[in-house]
Amino acid sequence: MKKNKIIFWVSTSIIFLMEALMPLSTLLFAHEYFNAGTKPLGYPDYFAYALIICKILGATAIMFPKLPGKLREWAYAGLTFNLIFASFSHILVDKDVVNILMPIIVGVILGLSYFYSQKINSSTKDS
Repeated sequence: MKKNKIIFWVSTSIIFLMEALMPLSTLLFAHEYFNAGTKPLGYPDYFAYALIICKILGATAIMFPKLPGKLREWAYAGLTFNLIFASFSHILVDKDVVNILMPIIVGVILGLSYFYSQKINSSTKDS
């Protein structure tokens, strides 16, 4: 049980850092780079703002295990779709291997977080 919680919290913390704190800090402290990931792909600036807000909300939602399960499920789904579409965008537009692999790697970490959150929830329901 302790191993499951450690894996959950480490993976979830990594997701929170990458999907919430990094975009927020860019928006607040290096605003000139807020659209550095979306502009080269041809997306408008307003899309970068919407993406940052949704990432912050989703990553924050998965950090709170006491939130309703449906809300957390939607947060995991939203973050997953974001990462899938990021990979597809890079495959189709810039074809840079690092930019393609990064969302996939983050997605694997997100999958670990989701898998272990389900394990923890099922073991607490069984108790």
